Amino acid sequence: MNENPAKPPFGAAICALEDISDKGAKGFVFREGDALFAGFVLREGGQVRGFVDQCPHAGWPMASGPNRYLTRDGKFILCSGHGALFQKDGLCVSGPCYGEHLTPWPVEVVRGVVRAG
Repeated sequence: MNENPAKPPFGAAICALEDISDKGAKGFVFREGDALFAGFVLREGGQVRGFVDQCPHAGWPMASGPNRYLTRDGKFILCSGHGALFQKDGLCVSGPCYGEHLTPWPVEVVRGVVRAG
C-alpha cells in the first residue's frame, strides 16, 4: 500500500501542544495536490495520541463538527456517524465496529510542539 503523499512527514510540526485543550482533541487536514490526509490528536496533560480521522466501519470522518471527537464526559472517542465508542487507545468497545481499532497516526511532543512521529 502506498503512503498518502499528504500525510505529514516524520518530524513535521503539527501545532503547539497548547493549541489542544487538556483532555481534548483537535482535528487536522493536510493537502498535497489532490491527496488529502485527515487526522486527529488527543491530549491528556503533556501526552498526545494521534489517529487517522476515519471510522473503521464506514470510512467516514469521526467528528460531527470541528474538533468534536470525544463524548461529552471526555471518556471515549465517538464516531458521530453511528455512535460507536472507542477507548482512547483506539479500540472500539460499542457499536458496529466492536473489536476493531482506529488507525494510529504517530505523533509526539518535542519542546511543546506536536510533531508527526
